Parts: sequence; structure tokens; C-alpha cells
Amino acid sequence: MSLPLFDELQIGFELPLLTLPAVNRTTLALYAGASGDHNQVHIDLDFARKARQPDVFAHGMLSVAYLGRLLTGWVSQTQIRSLSVRFTGITQLGHVPTCSGKVIEKFEADGEQRVRLAIRCGNQYGEEKLIGEAVVAVA
Repeated sequence: MSLPLFDELQIGFELPLLTLPAVNRTTLALYAGASGDHNQVHIDLDFARKARQPDVFAHGMLSVAYLGRLLTGWVSQTQIRSLSVRFTGITQLGHVPTCSGKVIEKFEADGEQRVRLAIRCGNQYGEEKLIGEAVVAVA
């Protein structure tokens, strides 16, 4: 993890992309077990179809976790000051999650130098699934 320096960061700086393996049933089962979120729409095909979905689909919070990995691949977890997201789409089986982030503001708060990032999780088709913002402290 290379720690960014506040003076060297510019508005528009882009974090390295985080591309993950395609979402599959194993991914969903493992996430359900790890998170304790066993909502049937994510793990039971018959239930998903009754809910008028073509198949099970990824937990929204799985994409949030991927965005957390994007951030902690760039800075230490202790440097994250805030993270907010809005779900904008469903991540289906076979989708390849890709997370990105860009510096949109530099500022000081509580005696720290910080940057605000626009963050996003999409799929291999360029479809947005999650957008948000994060604030991280940088030296």
C-alpha cells in the first residue's frame, strides 16, 4: 500500500481500479455465511423467481465491501473518516465488479489534511451498481 501525500494529490487523481472475479453462487454463499445475511433472494433460486427476479443476485453490501477494499488498498483503514453509498443497480450472477475512485476535493478538518473521493462500483458492461463518497485523511 503506497500512502498518498496530500501535497502531491490533485483533483481528478484516480485510485487504481479494483476488478474482482465474476460473482457466482459460491461468492454469494460465502458472503452470506461471513455476513450473516441469509436473505433468500440472494441464495435460493426458487425464492428469487417468486420475487420476479431471473435468478439470485449479489447482496448490495457485498459491493460496499468491495469499495472498502478499494479504499484500504490505497490507505490504511484507520485513515478512512467516512463512507456513504447509494445503490443504483443489481449485481447479477456473472457480473465482474469493478471499483473506482477519484479525488474530487482536498480540504482540512479537525487538524487533518483530507480528500473526498467519488467512488463507484460497476460491472464489465459499464453499468453502475453503486455510487458514493468517501473521506480519507492523508499526510
